[in-house]
Formats: sequence, C-alpha cells, structure tokens
Amino acid sequence: MAVVQGIREKVHLPLYDSLSVEAEKQLREAESSSTLKFFVNVQGKTKLETNLQSASLLPHYNTFEARAMRVVISDLPPEFPDDTKGKGEDLPVTDEEGKEIDSAGKKTGDTGFDPAKVVTANFELGLARLMELLTEARESDDKATFIDVDEDGVTLFANNAELTSAEVSNVINAGGSVDLTVADLESSINDLDKKSPSKEQIRPNDGAGTIIGKLVYNTVTTLFVGEKVMISMPTWFFPAGAGPYSETGKFTTHGEPSPTATFRFAEPIYIDKQQNFRVEIEAPDSDTLKEIQKIYGPLKIWVVLDGYMTRDVQ
Repeated sequence: MAVVQGIREKVHLPLYDSLSVEAEKQLREAESSSTLKFFVNVQGKTKLETNLQSASLLPHYNTFEARAMRVVISDLPPEFPDDTKGKGEDLPVTDEEGKEIDSAGKKTGDTGFDPAKVVTANFELGLARLMELLTEARESDDKATFIDVDEDGVTLFANNAELTSAEVSNVINAGGSVDLTVADLESSINDLDKKSPSKEQIRPNDGAGTIIGKLVYNTVTTLFVGEKVMISMPTWFFPAGAGPYSETGKFTTHGEPSPTATFRFAEPIYIDKQQNFRVEIEAPDSDTLKEIQKIYGPLKIWVVLDGYMTRDVQ
C-alpha cells in the first residue's frame, strides 16, 4: 500500500529478540562468547524469536519510544543427547539379593563359585540415558537403580578379560545386573567436563538453584542506543512480567506474569530512525560463565523493549 504523506501514527508495538538453544544442544553452541547479544543477529529467525527485520535497526524510517524493558527466560525441561557418552568402570555385577556372580554363572555361596572369576562391568552410556537413570535413583528409597548386563554399552569382565558370549549368557541366566548409586551416576556425568550439564540441571530444585536463578542473579543486562549506554544493571532488575507462575515450587518464573510487573524507565528512551541499538547480557565471572555455557536446551531467552512505535500510515 502507498504511504500517506505527512501523516504518521503512534502504536503500542513492543520490539523483541531472543537467543535460542535447541534441544540436546548447549548454550555454548548457540553463543560461545561471554556476552549474549540481542537485536543484532535477526536473520533466519522465526516470528517467535524476533519481530525485527534488520539487525539493530528499526524498520523503514520508524522511530521508537521505549517505556519498559524485560528479560523473559523459558522454563522448559532439558533434553540431553545420546551421542555424548559417560563411562563407568569396575562396577560389581550381582543378583537381586546382592550376591556376586562369576563367569560360570555361579553365585556367592554356591558350590564351585570362583572368587577369581567374579564378574565386573564397564559401561558407556549416552547422557540422556544417564540422566534418566539418575532420576530413577533419586526417586528410589535406597538412592540407587540398576541396568541389565545385556544393555547396549555394557561390557562384562572377569579376571581382566572380557567375557565371551557364552559367559555373558551365564551371567544373564543368573539374574545379573549392575547397581548404580546416585554418586556413581553423578560422577560419570561430571566426568564429561564441558559436555556435562550445569549443576542446576544435574540437581534440579534441590537447593542448587534453578536455571532462571542462575541467569538472573549472575548476569548484567545493558541497553545500548547509538553505542551509548542507556542503562546497565544486574538482570534481576528487569523482571519478565510474563510466562507461567506457580507457588507450588515445581517451576520458577522471573517475576509475576503481569505486564506491569516489570522495569519501566523513569523517562522514555528514544530510538531515532536508522539509529543502531542492541541489548547485551554478560556474565562477568568466568567460573559462572562456564557453568552457564553448559546449560542444555530447549532454552529461549527473550529481551523485550516495550513501548510505542511511530510509523507512516499506509
């Protein structure tokens, strides 16, 4: 449609942009630097992720009057990859009564049981499977779970030699399994180093904090307009004012989900036509940054500039 000359309209049209971490990926794969940048990389994003058309610029010759700024962080259950493998070594193989089993399938106390040929297990399991087992172990009364000896990734040994297929069958027929405690599983996951999840994802909601808390209380958010700092504060200063809310403690949101429950500028901040602007969220502490970069998706972080757009009437 043609632009109506000499007439402009002012509409309530917030600007938003986001950083997305895909399922089974880590934050470091979406942004490897210590600074998360918003309104800068907008190409190839969906309408859910941004409503900006050009990097750091308003559309056409519009101007914008920013009245509020908010940071919204999704609270979605993480998904972990299977191609990242965690290991465990020299774990005892026992029956349901806790008796050791030798390579002939004999148990402790049986005639012919050979202590020199007691079976042990090594495993190499995907991170998704390890996290599933860790959840099972935490929910059990004895804080332990088990895996079958014939599960993919499990290798059986006796007297430092790998068992033959016939010997493995002996152990299976004897009811052999590998018990794994919470400590065993956490050790295997932590040994992944950079590929291990953050502490908040390994131990969710048990006093180690939440992903939202990790990001909100350990980062600084800065708004730049024309390379000039307009505001720079810890991220907790910019509540989301959006998203789910519950007092049950099952999940966390960054502020009450009301549009008024967020930070509003004392005076509007004006972004002129063709003037660059951006928002940066930075983690100043290097150790905290390393933990934040371990976060597994799906995760989305939105920054919203709420205010009024002045544009040509069409």
